[in-house]
Amino acid sequence: MRETVRGGVETVRDAVAAATGLLRAAALEEPAREARELLVSLLDVPASWVTLHGDEPLPGDVRERLVAAARRRARGAPAQYATGRAAFRHLVLEVDERVLIPRPETELLVDLALAGLDAGGIAVDVGTGSGCIALALASEGSFDRVVATDVSADALAVAGANARVLASVLRSPVELRQGSLLGPVRGTRARVVVSNPPYIAPSEAAALPREVRDWEPPLALYSGSEGMAHIARLVREAAMVLEPGGRLAMEVDSRRASLAAELVAADGRYERVEVRLDLTGRERYVLARRRAGGAGSDA
Repeated sequence: MRETVRGGVETVRDAVAAATGLLRAAALEEPAREARELLVSLLDVPASWVTLHGDEPLPGDVRERLVAAARRRARGAPAQYATGRAAFRHLVLEVDERVLIPRPETELLVDLALAGLDAGGIAVDVGTGSGCIALALASEGSFDRVVATDVSADALAVAGANARVLASVLRSPVELRQGSLLGPVRGTRARVVVSNPPYIAPSEAAALPREVRDWEPPLALYSGSEGMAHIARLVREAAMVLEPGGRLAMEVDSRRASLAAELVAADGRYERVEVRLDLTGRERYVLARRRAGGAGSDA
């Protein structure tokens, strides 16, 4: 493919045209739009920036990054993996195939976790992945400490890199601990436990979009017992960690929200169990409070 060069200088419009050609050759439905969105993501600028600055020169390193992102997208990578960047609330995170791509639904989970909490205490983000929840809690909440756990050392490496980049906007220190679910924080008393755990049954893999099934880490997607194994363990273990009155906030699949709420209610150590809807009106979040008395008990 030949690239347009005006007077020997590559402009924003030229670079977008080059990326568009790569995406069109891969038969993507809207290659021009996707090319613009890749550049917007790489530069962290408003969508209108490409149009307003189309005739301006583009630094060679940015042009190379855009073309590399377009090639990855043409091979089927989700746009966030193609650019290595994902927006989450007010943060921009580094992401790759070692972690799930942060979703808009999870942004609302942070709001539900923070709502009405007093300052102080410890927040625990279980299965942190890119660190999106933990870093949002640390930058927007008023905790003494935020602890992020993940069974995957690769995921913790991504979360650690994001924590270092975002250190200047964090109001609370963030600790990263490796291990399964709440195992790494046994003995801790937490004010809030937040999690977007794996909840897809392996038998459902074929029905997932290819960008999810072929690119995102299986460890963060799939759970046994028809998608309920991690949720059930999380409910049991969170009751041993939460302080009296502490909050459990989980994001789950809309098909499993009622089952998850039933598990929480049946446990006996929680009260004020409720299911909240996402912005599309689907049951997505399960919230509960740790009953006072017997905190940390296995009962």
